[in-house]
Amino acid sequence: MTKNVLFVCVENAGRSQMAEAFFRKFAENKFNVISAGTTPSPKLNPVVIEVMKEIGIDMTEQSPKTLSNSMISNSFKTVNMGCMDKESCPVLFVKDVIDWNIPDPKEKTIDQVREIRDQIEKEVLNLIVAINDEK
Repeated sequence: MTKNVLFVCVENAGRSQMAEAFFRKFAENKFNVISAGTTPSPKLNPVVIEVMKEIGIDMTEQSPKTLSNSMISNSFKTVNMGCMDKESCPVLFVKDVIDWNIPDPKEKTIDQVREIRDQIEKEVLNLIVAINDEK
C-alpha cells in the first residue's frame, strides 16, 4: 500500500507547494504526496512558480487546496512548513507533525525565494532519506 506524505502551511501558495513538487520529483512515485493549507490562497505565488521553473519544475498545474481531516488522518508523514499566523497554523491541527520552520516566500524578493526554494529542496531530500531508512 502506498503511503501518503502531506505538506501543510497556511495559504498553500508557496512553501508547501514547492515541497510537494520536489517530493514528487525525487521520491520516484513510492508515495502519494499532497500539499494543503488551513486558509488557502486563490492561486500560487507567481514568484514561486518562476523560481521553480528556473530549475526545470513546472508548477503551473498545481493549485492551493484546503487542509482536511482525512488528509491528516491518512498521512504517514505530515510536514508543517512554518507558521507566521499562529491562529491558523497547521501545527495546531496536526499531531506528530514535523516542523521545518521555513520562511514564507510571500512578499519576498526573487533572490530570497530562491534561498527558500533551495532550503526546501534540501529538507525534502533529507526527509526522503529518513523515510527510506525507516523501512
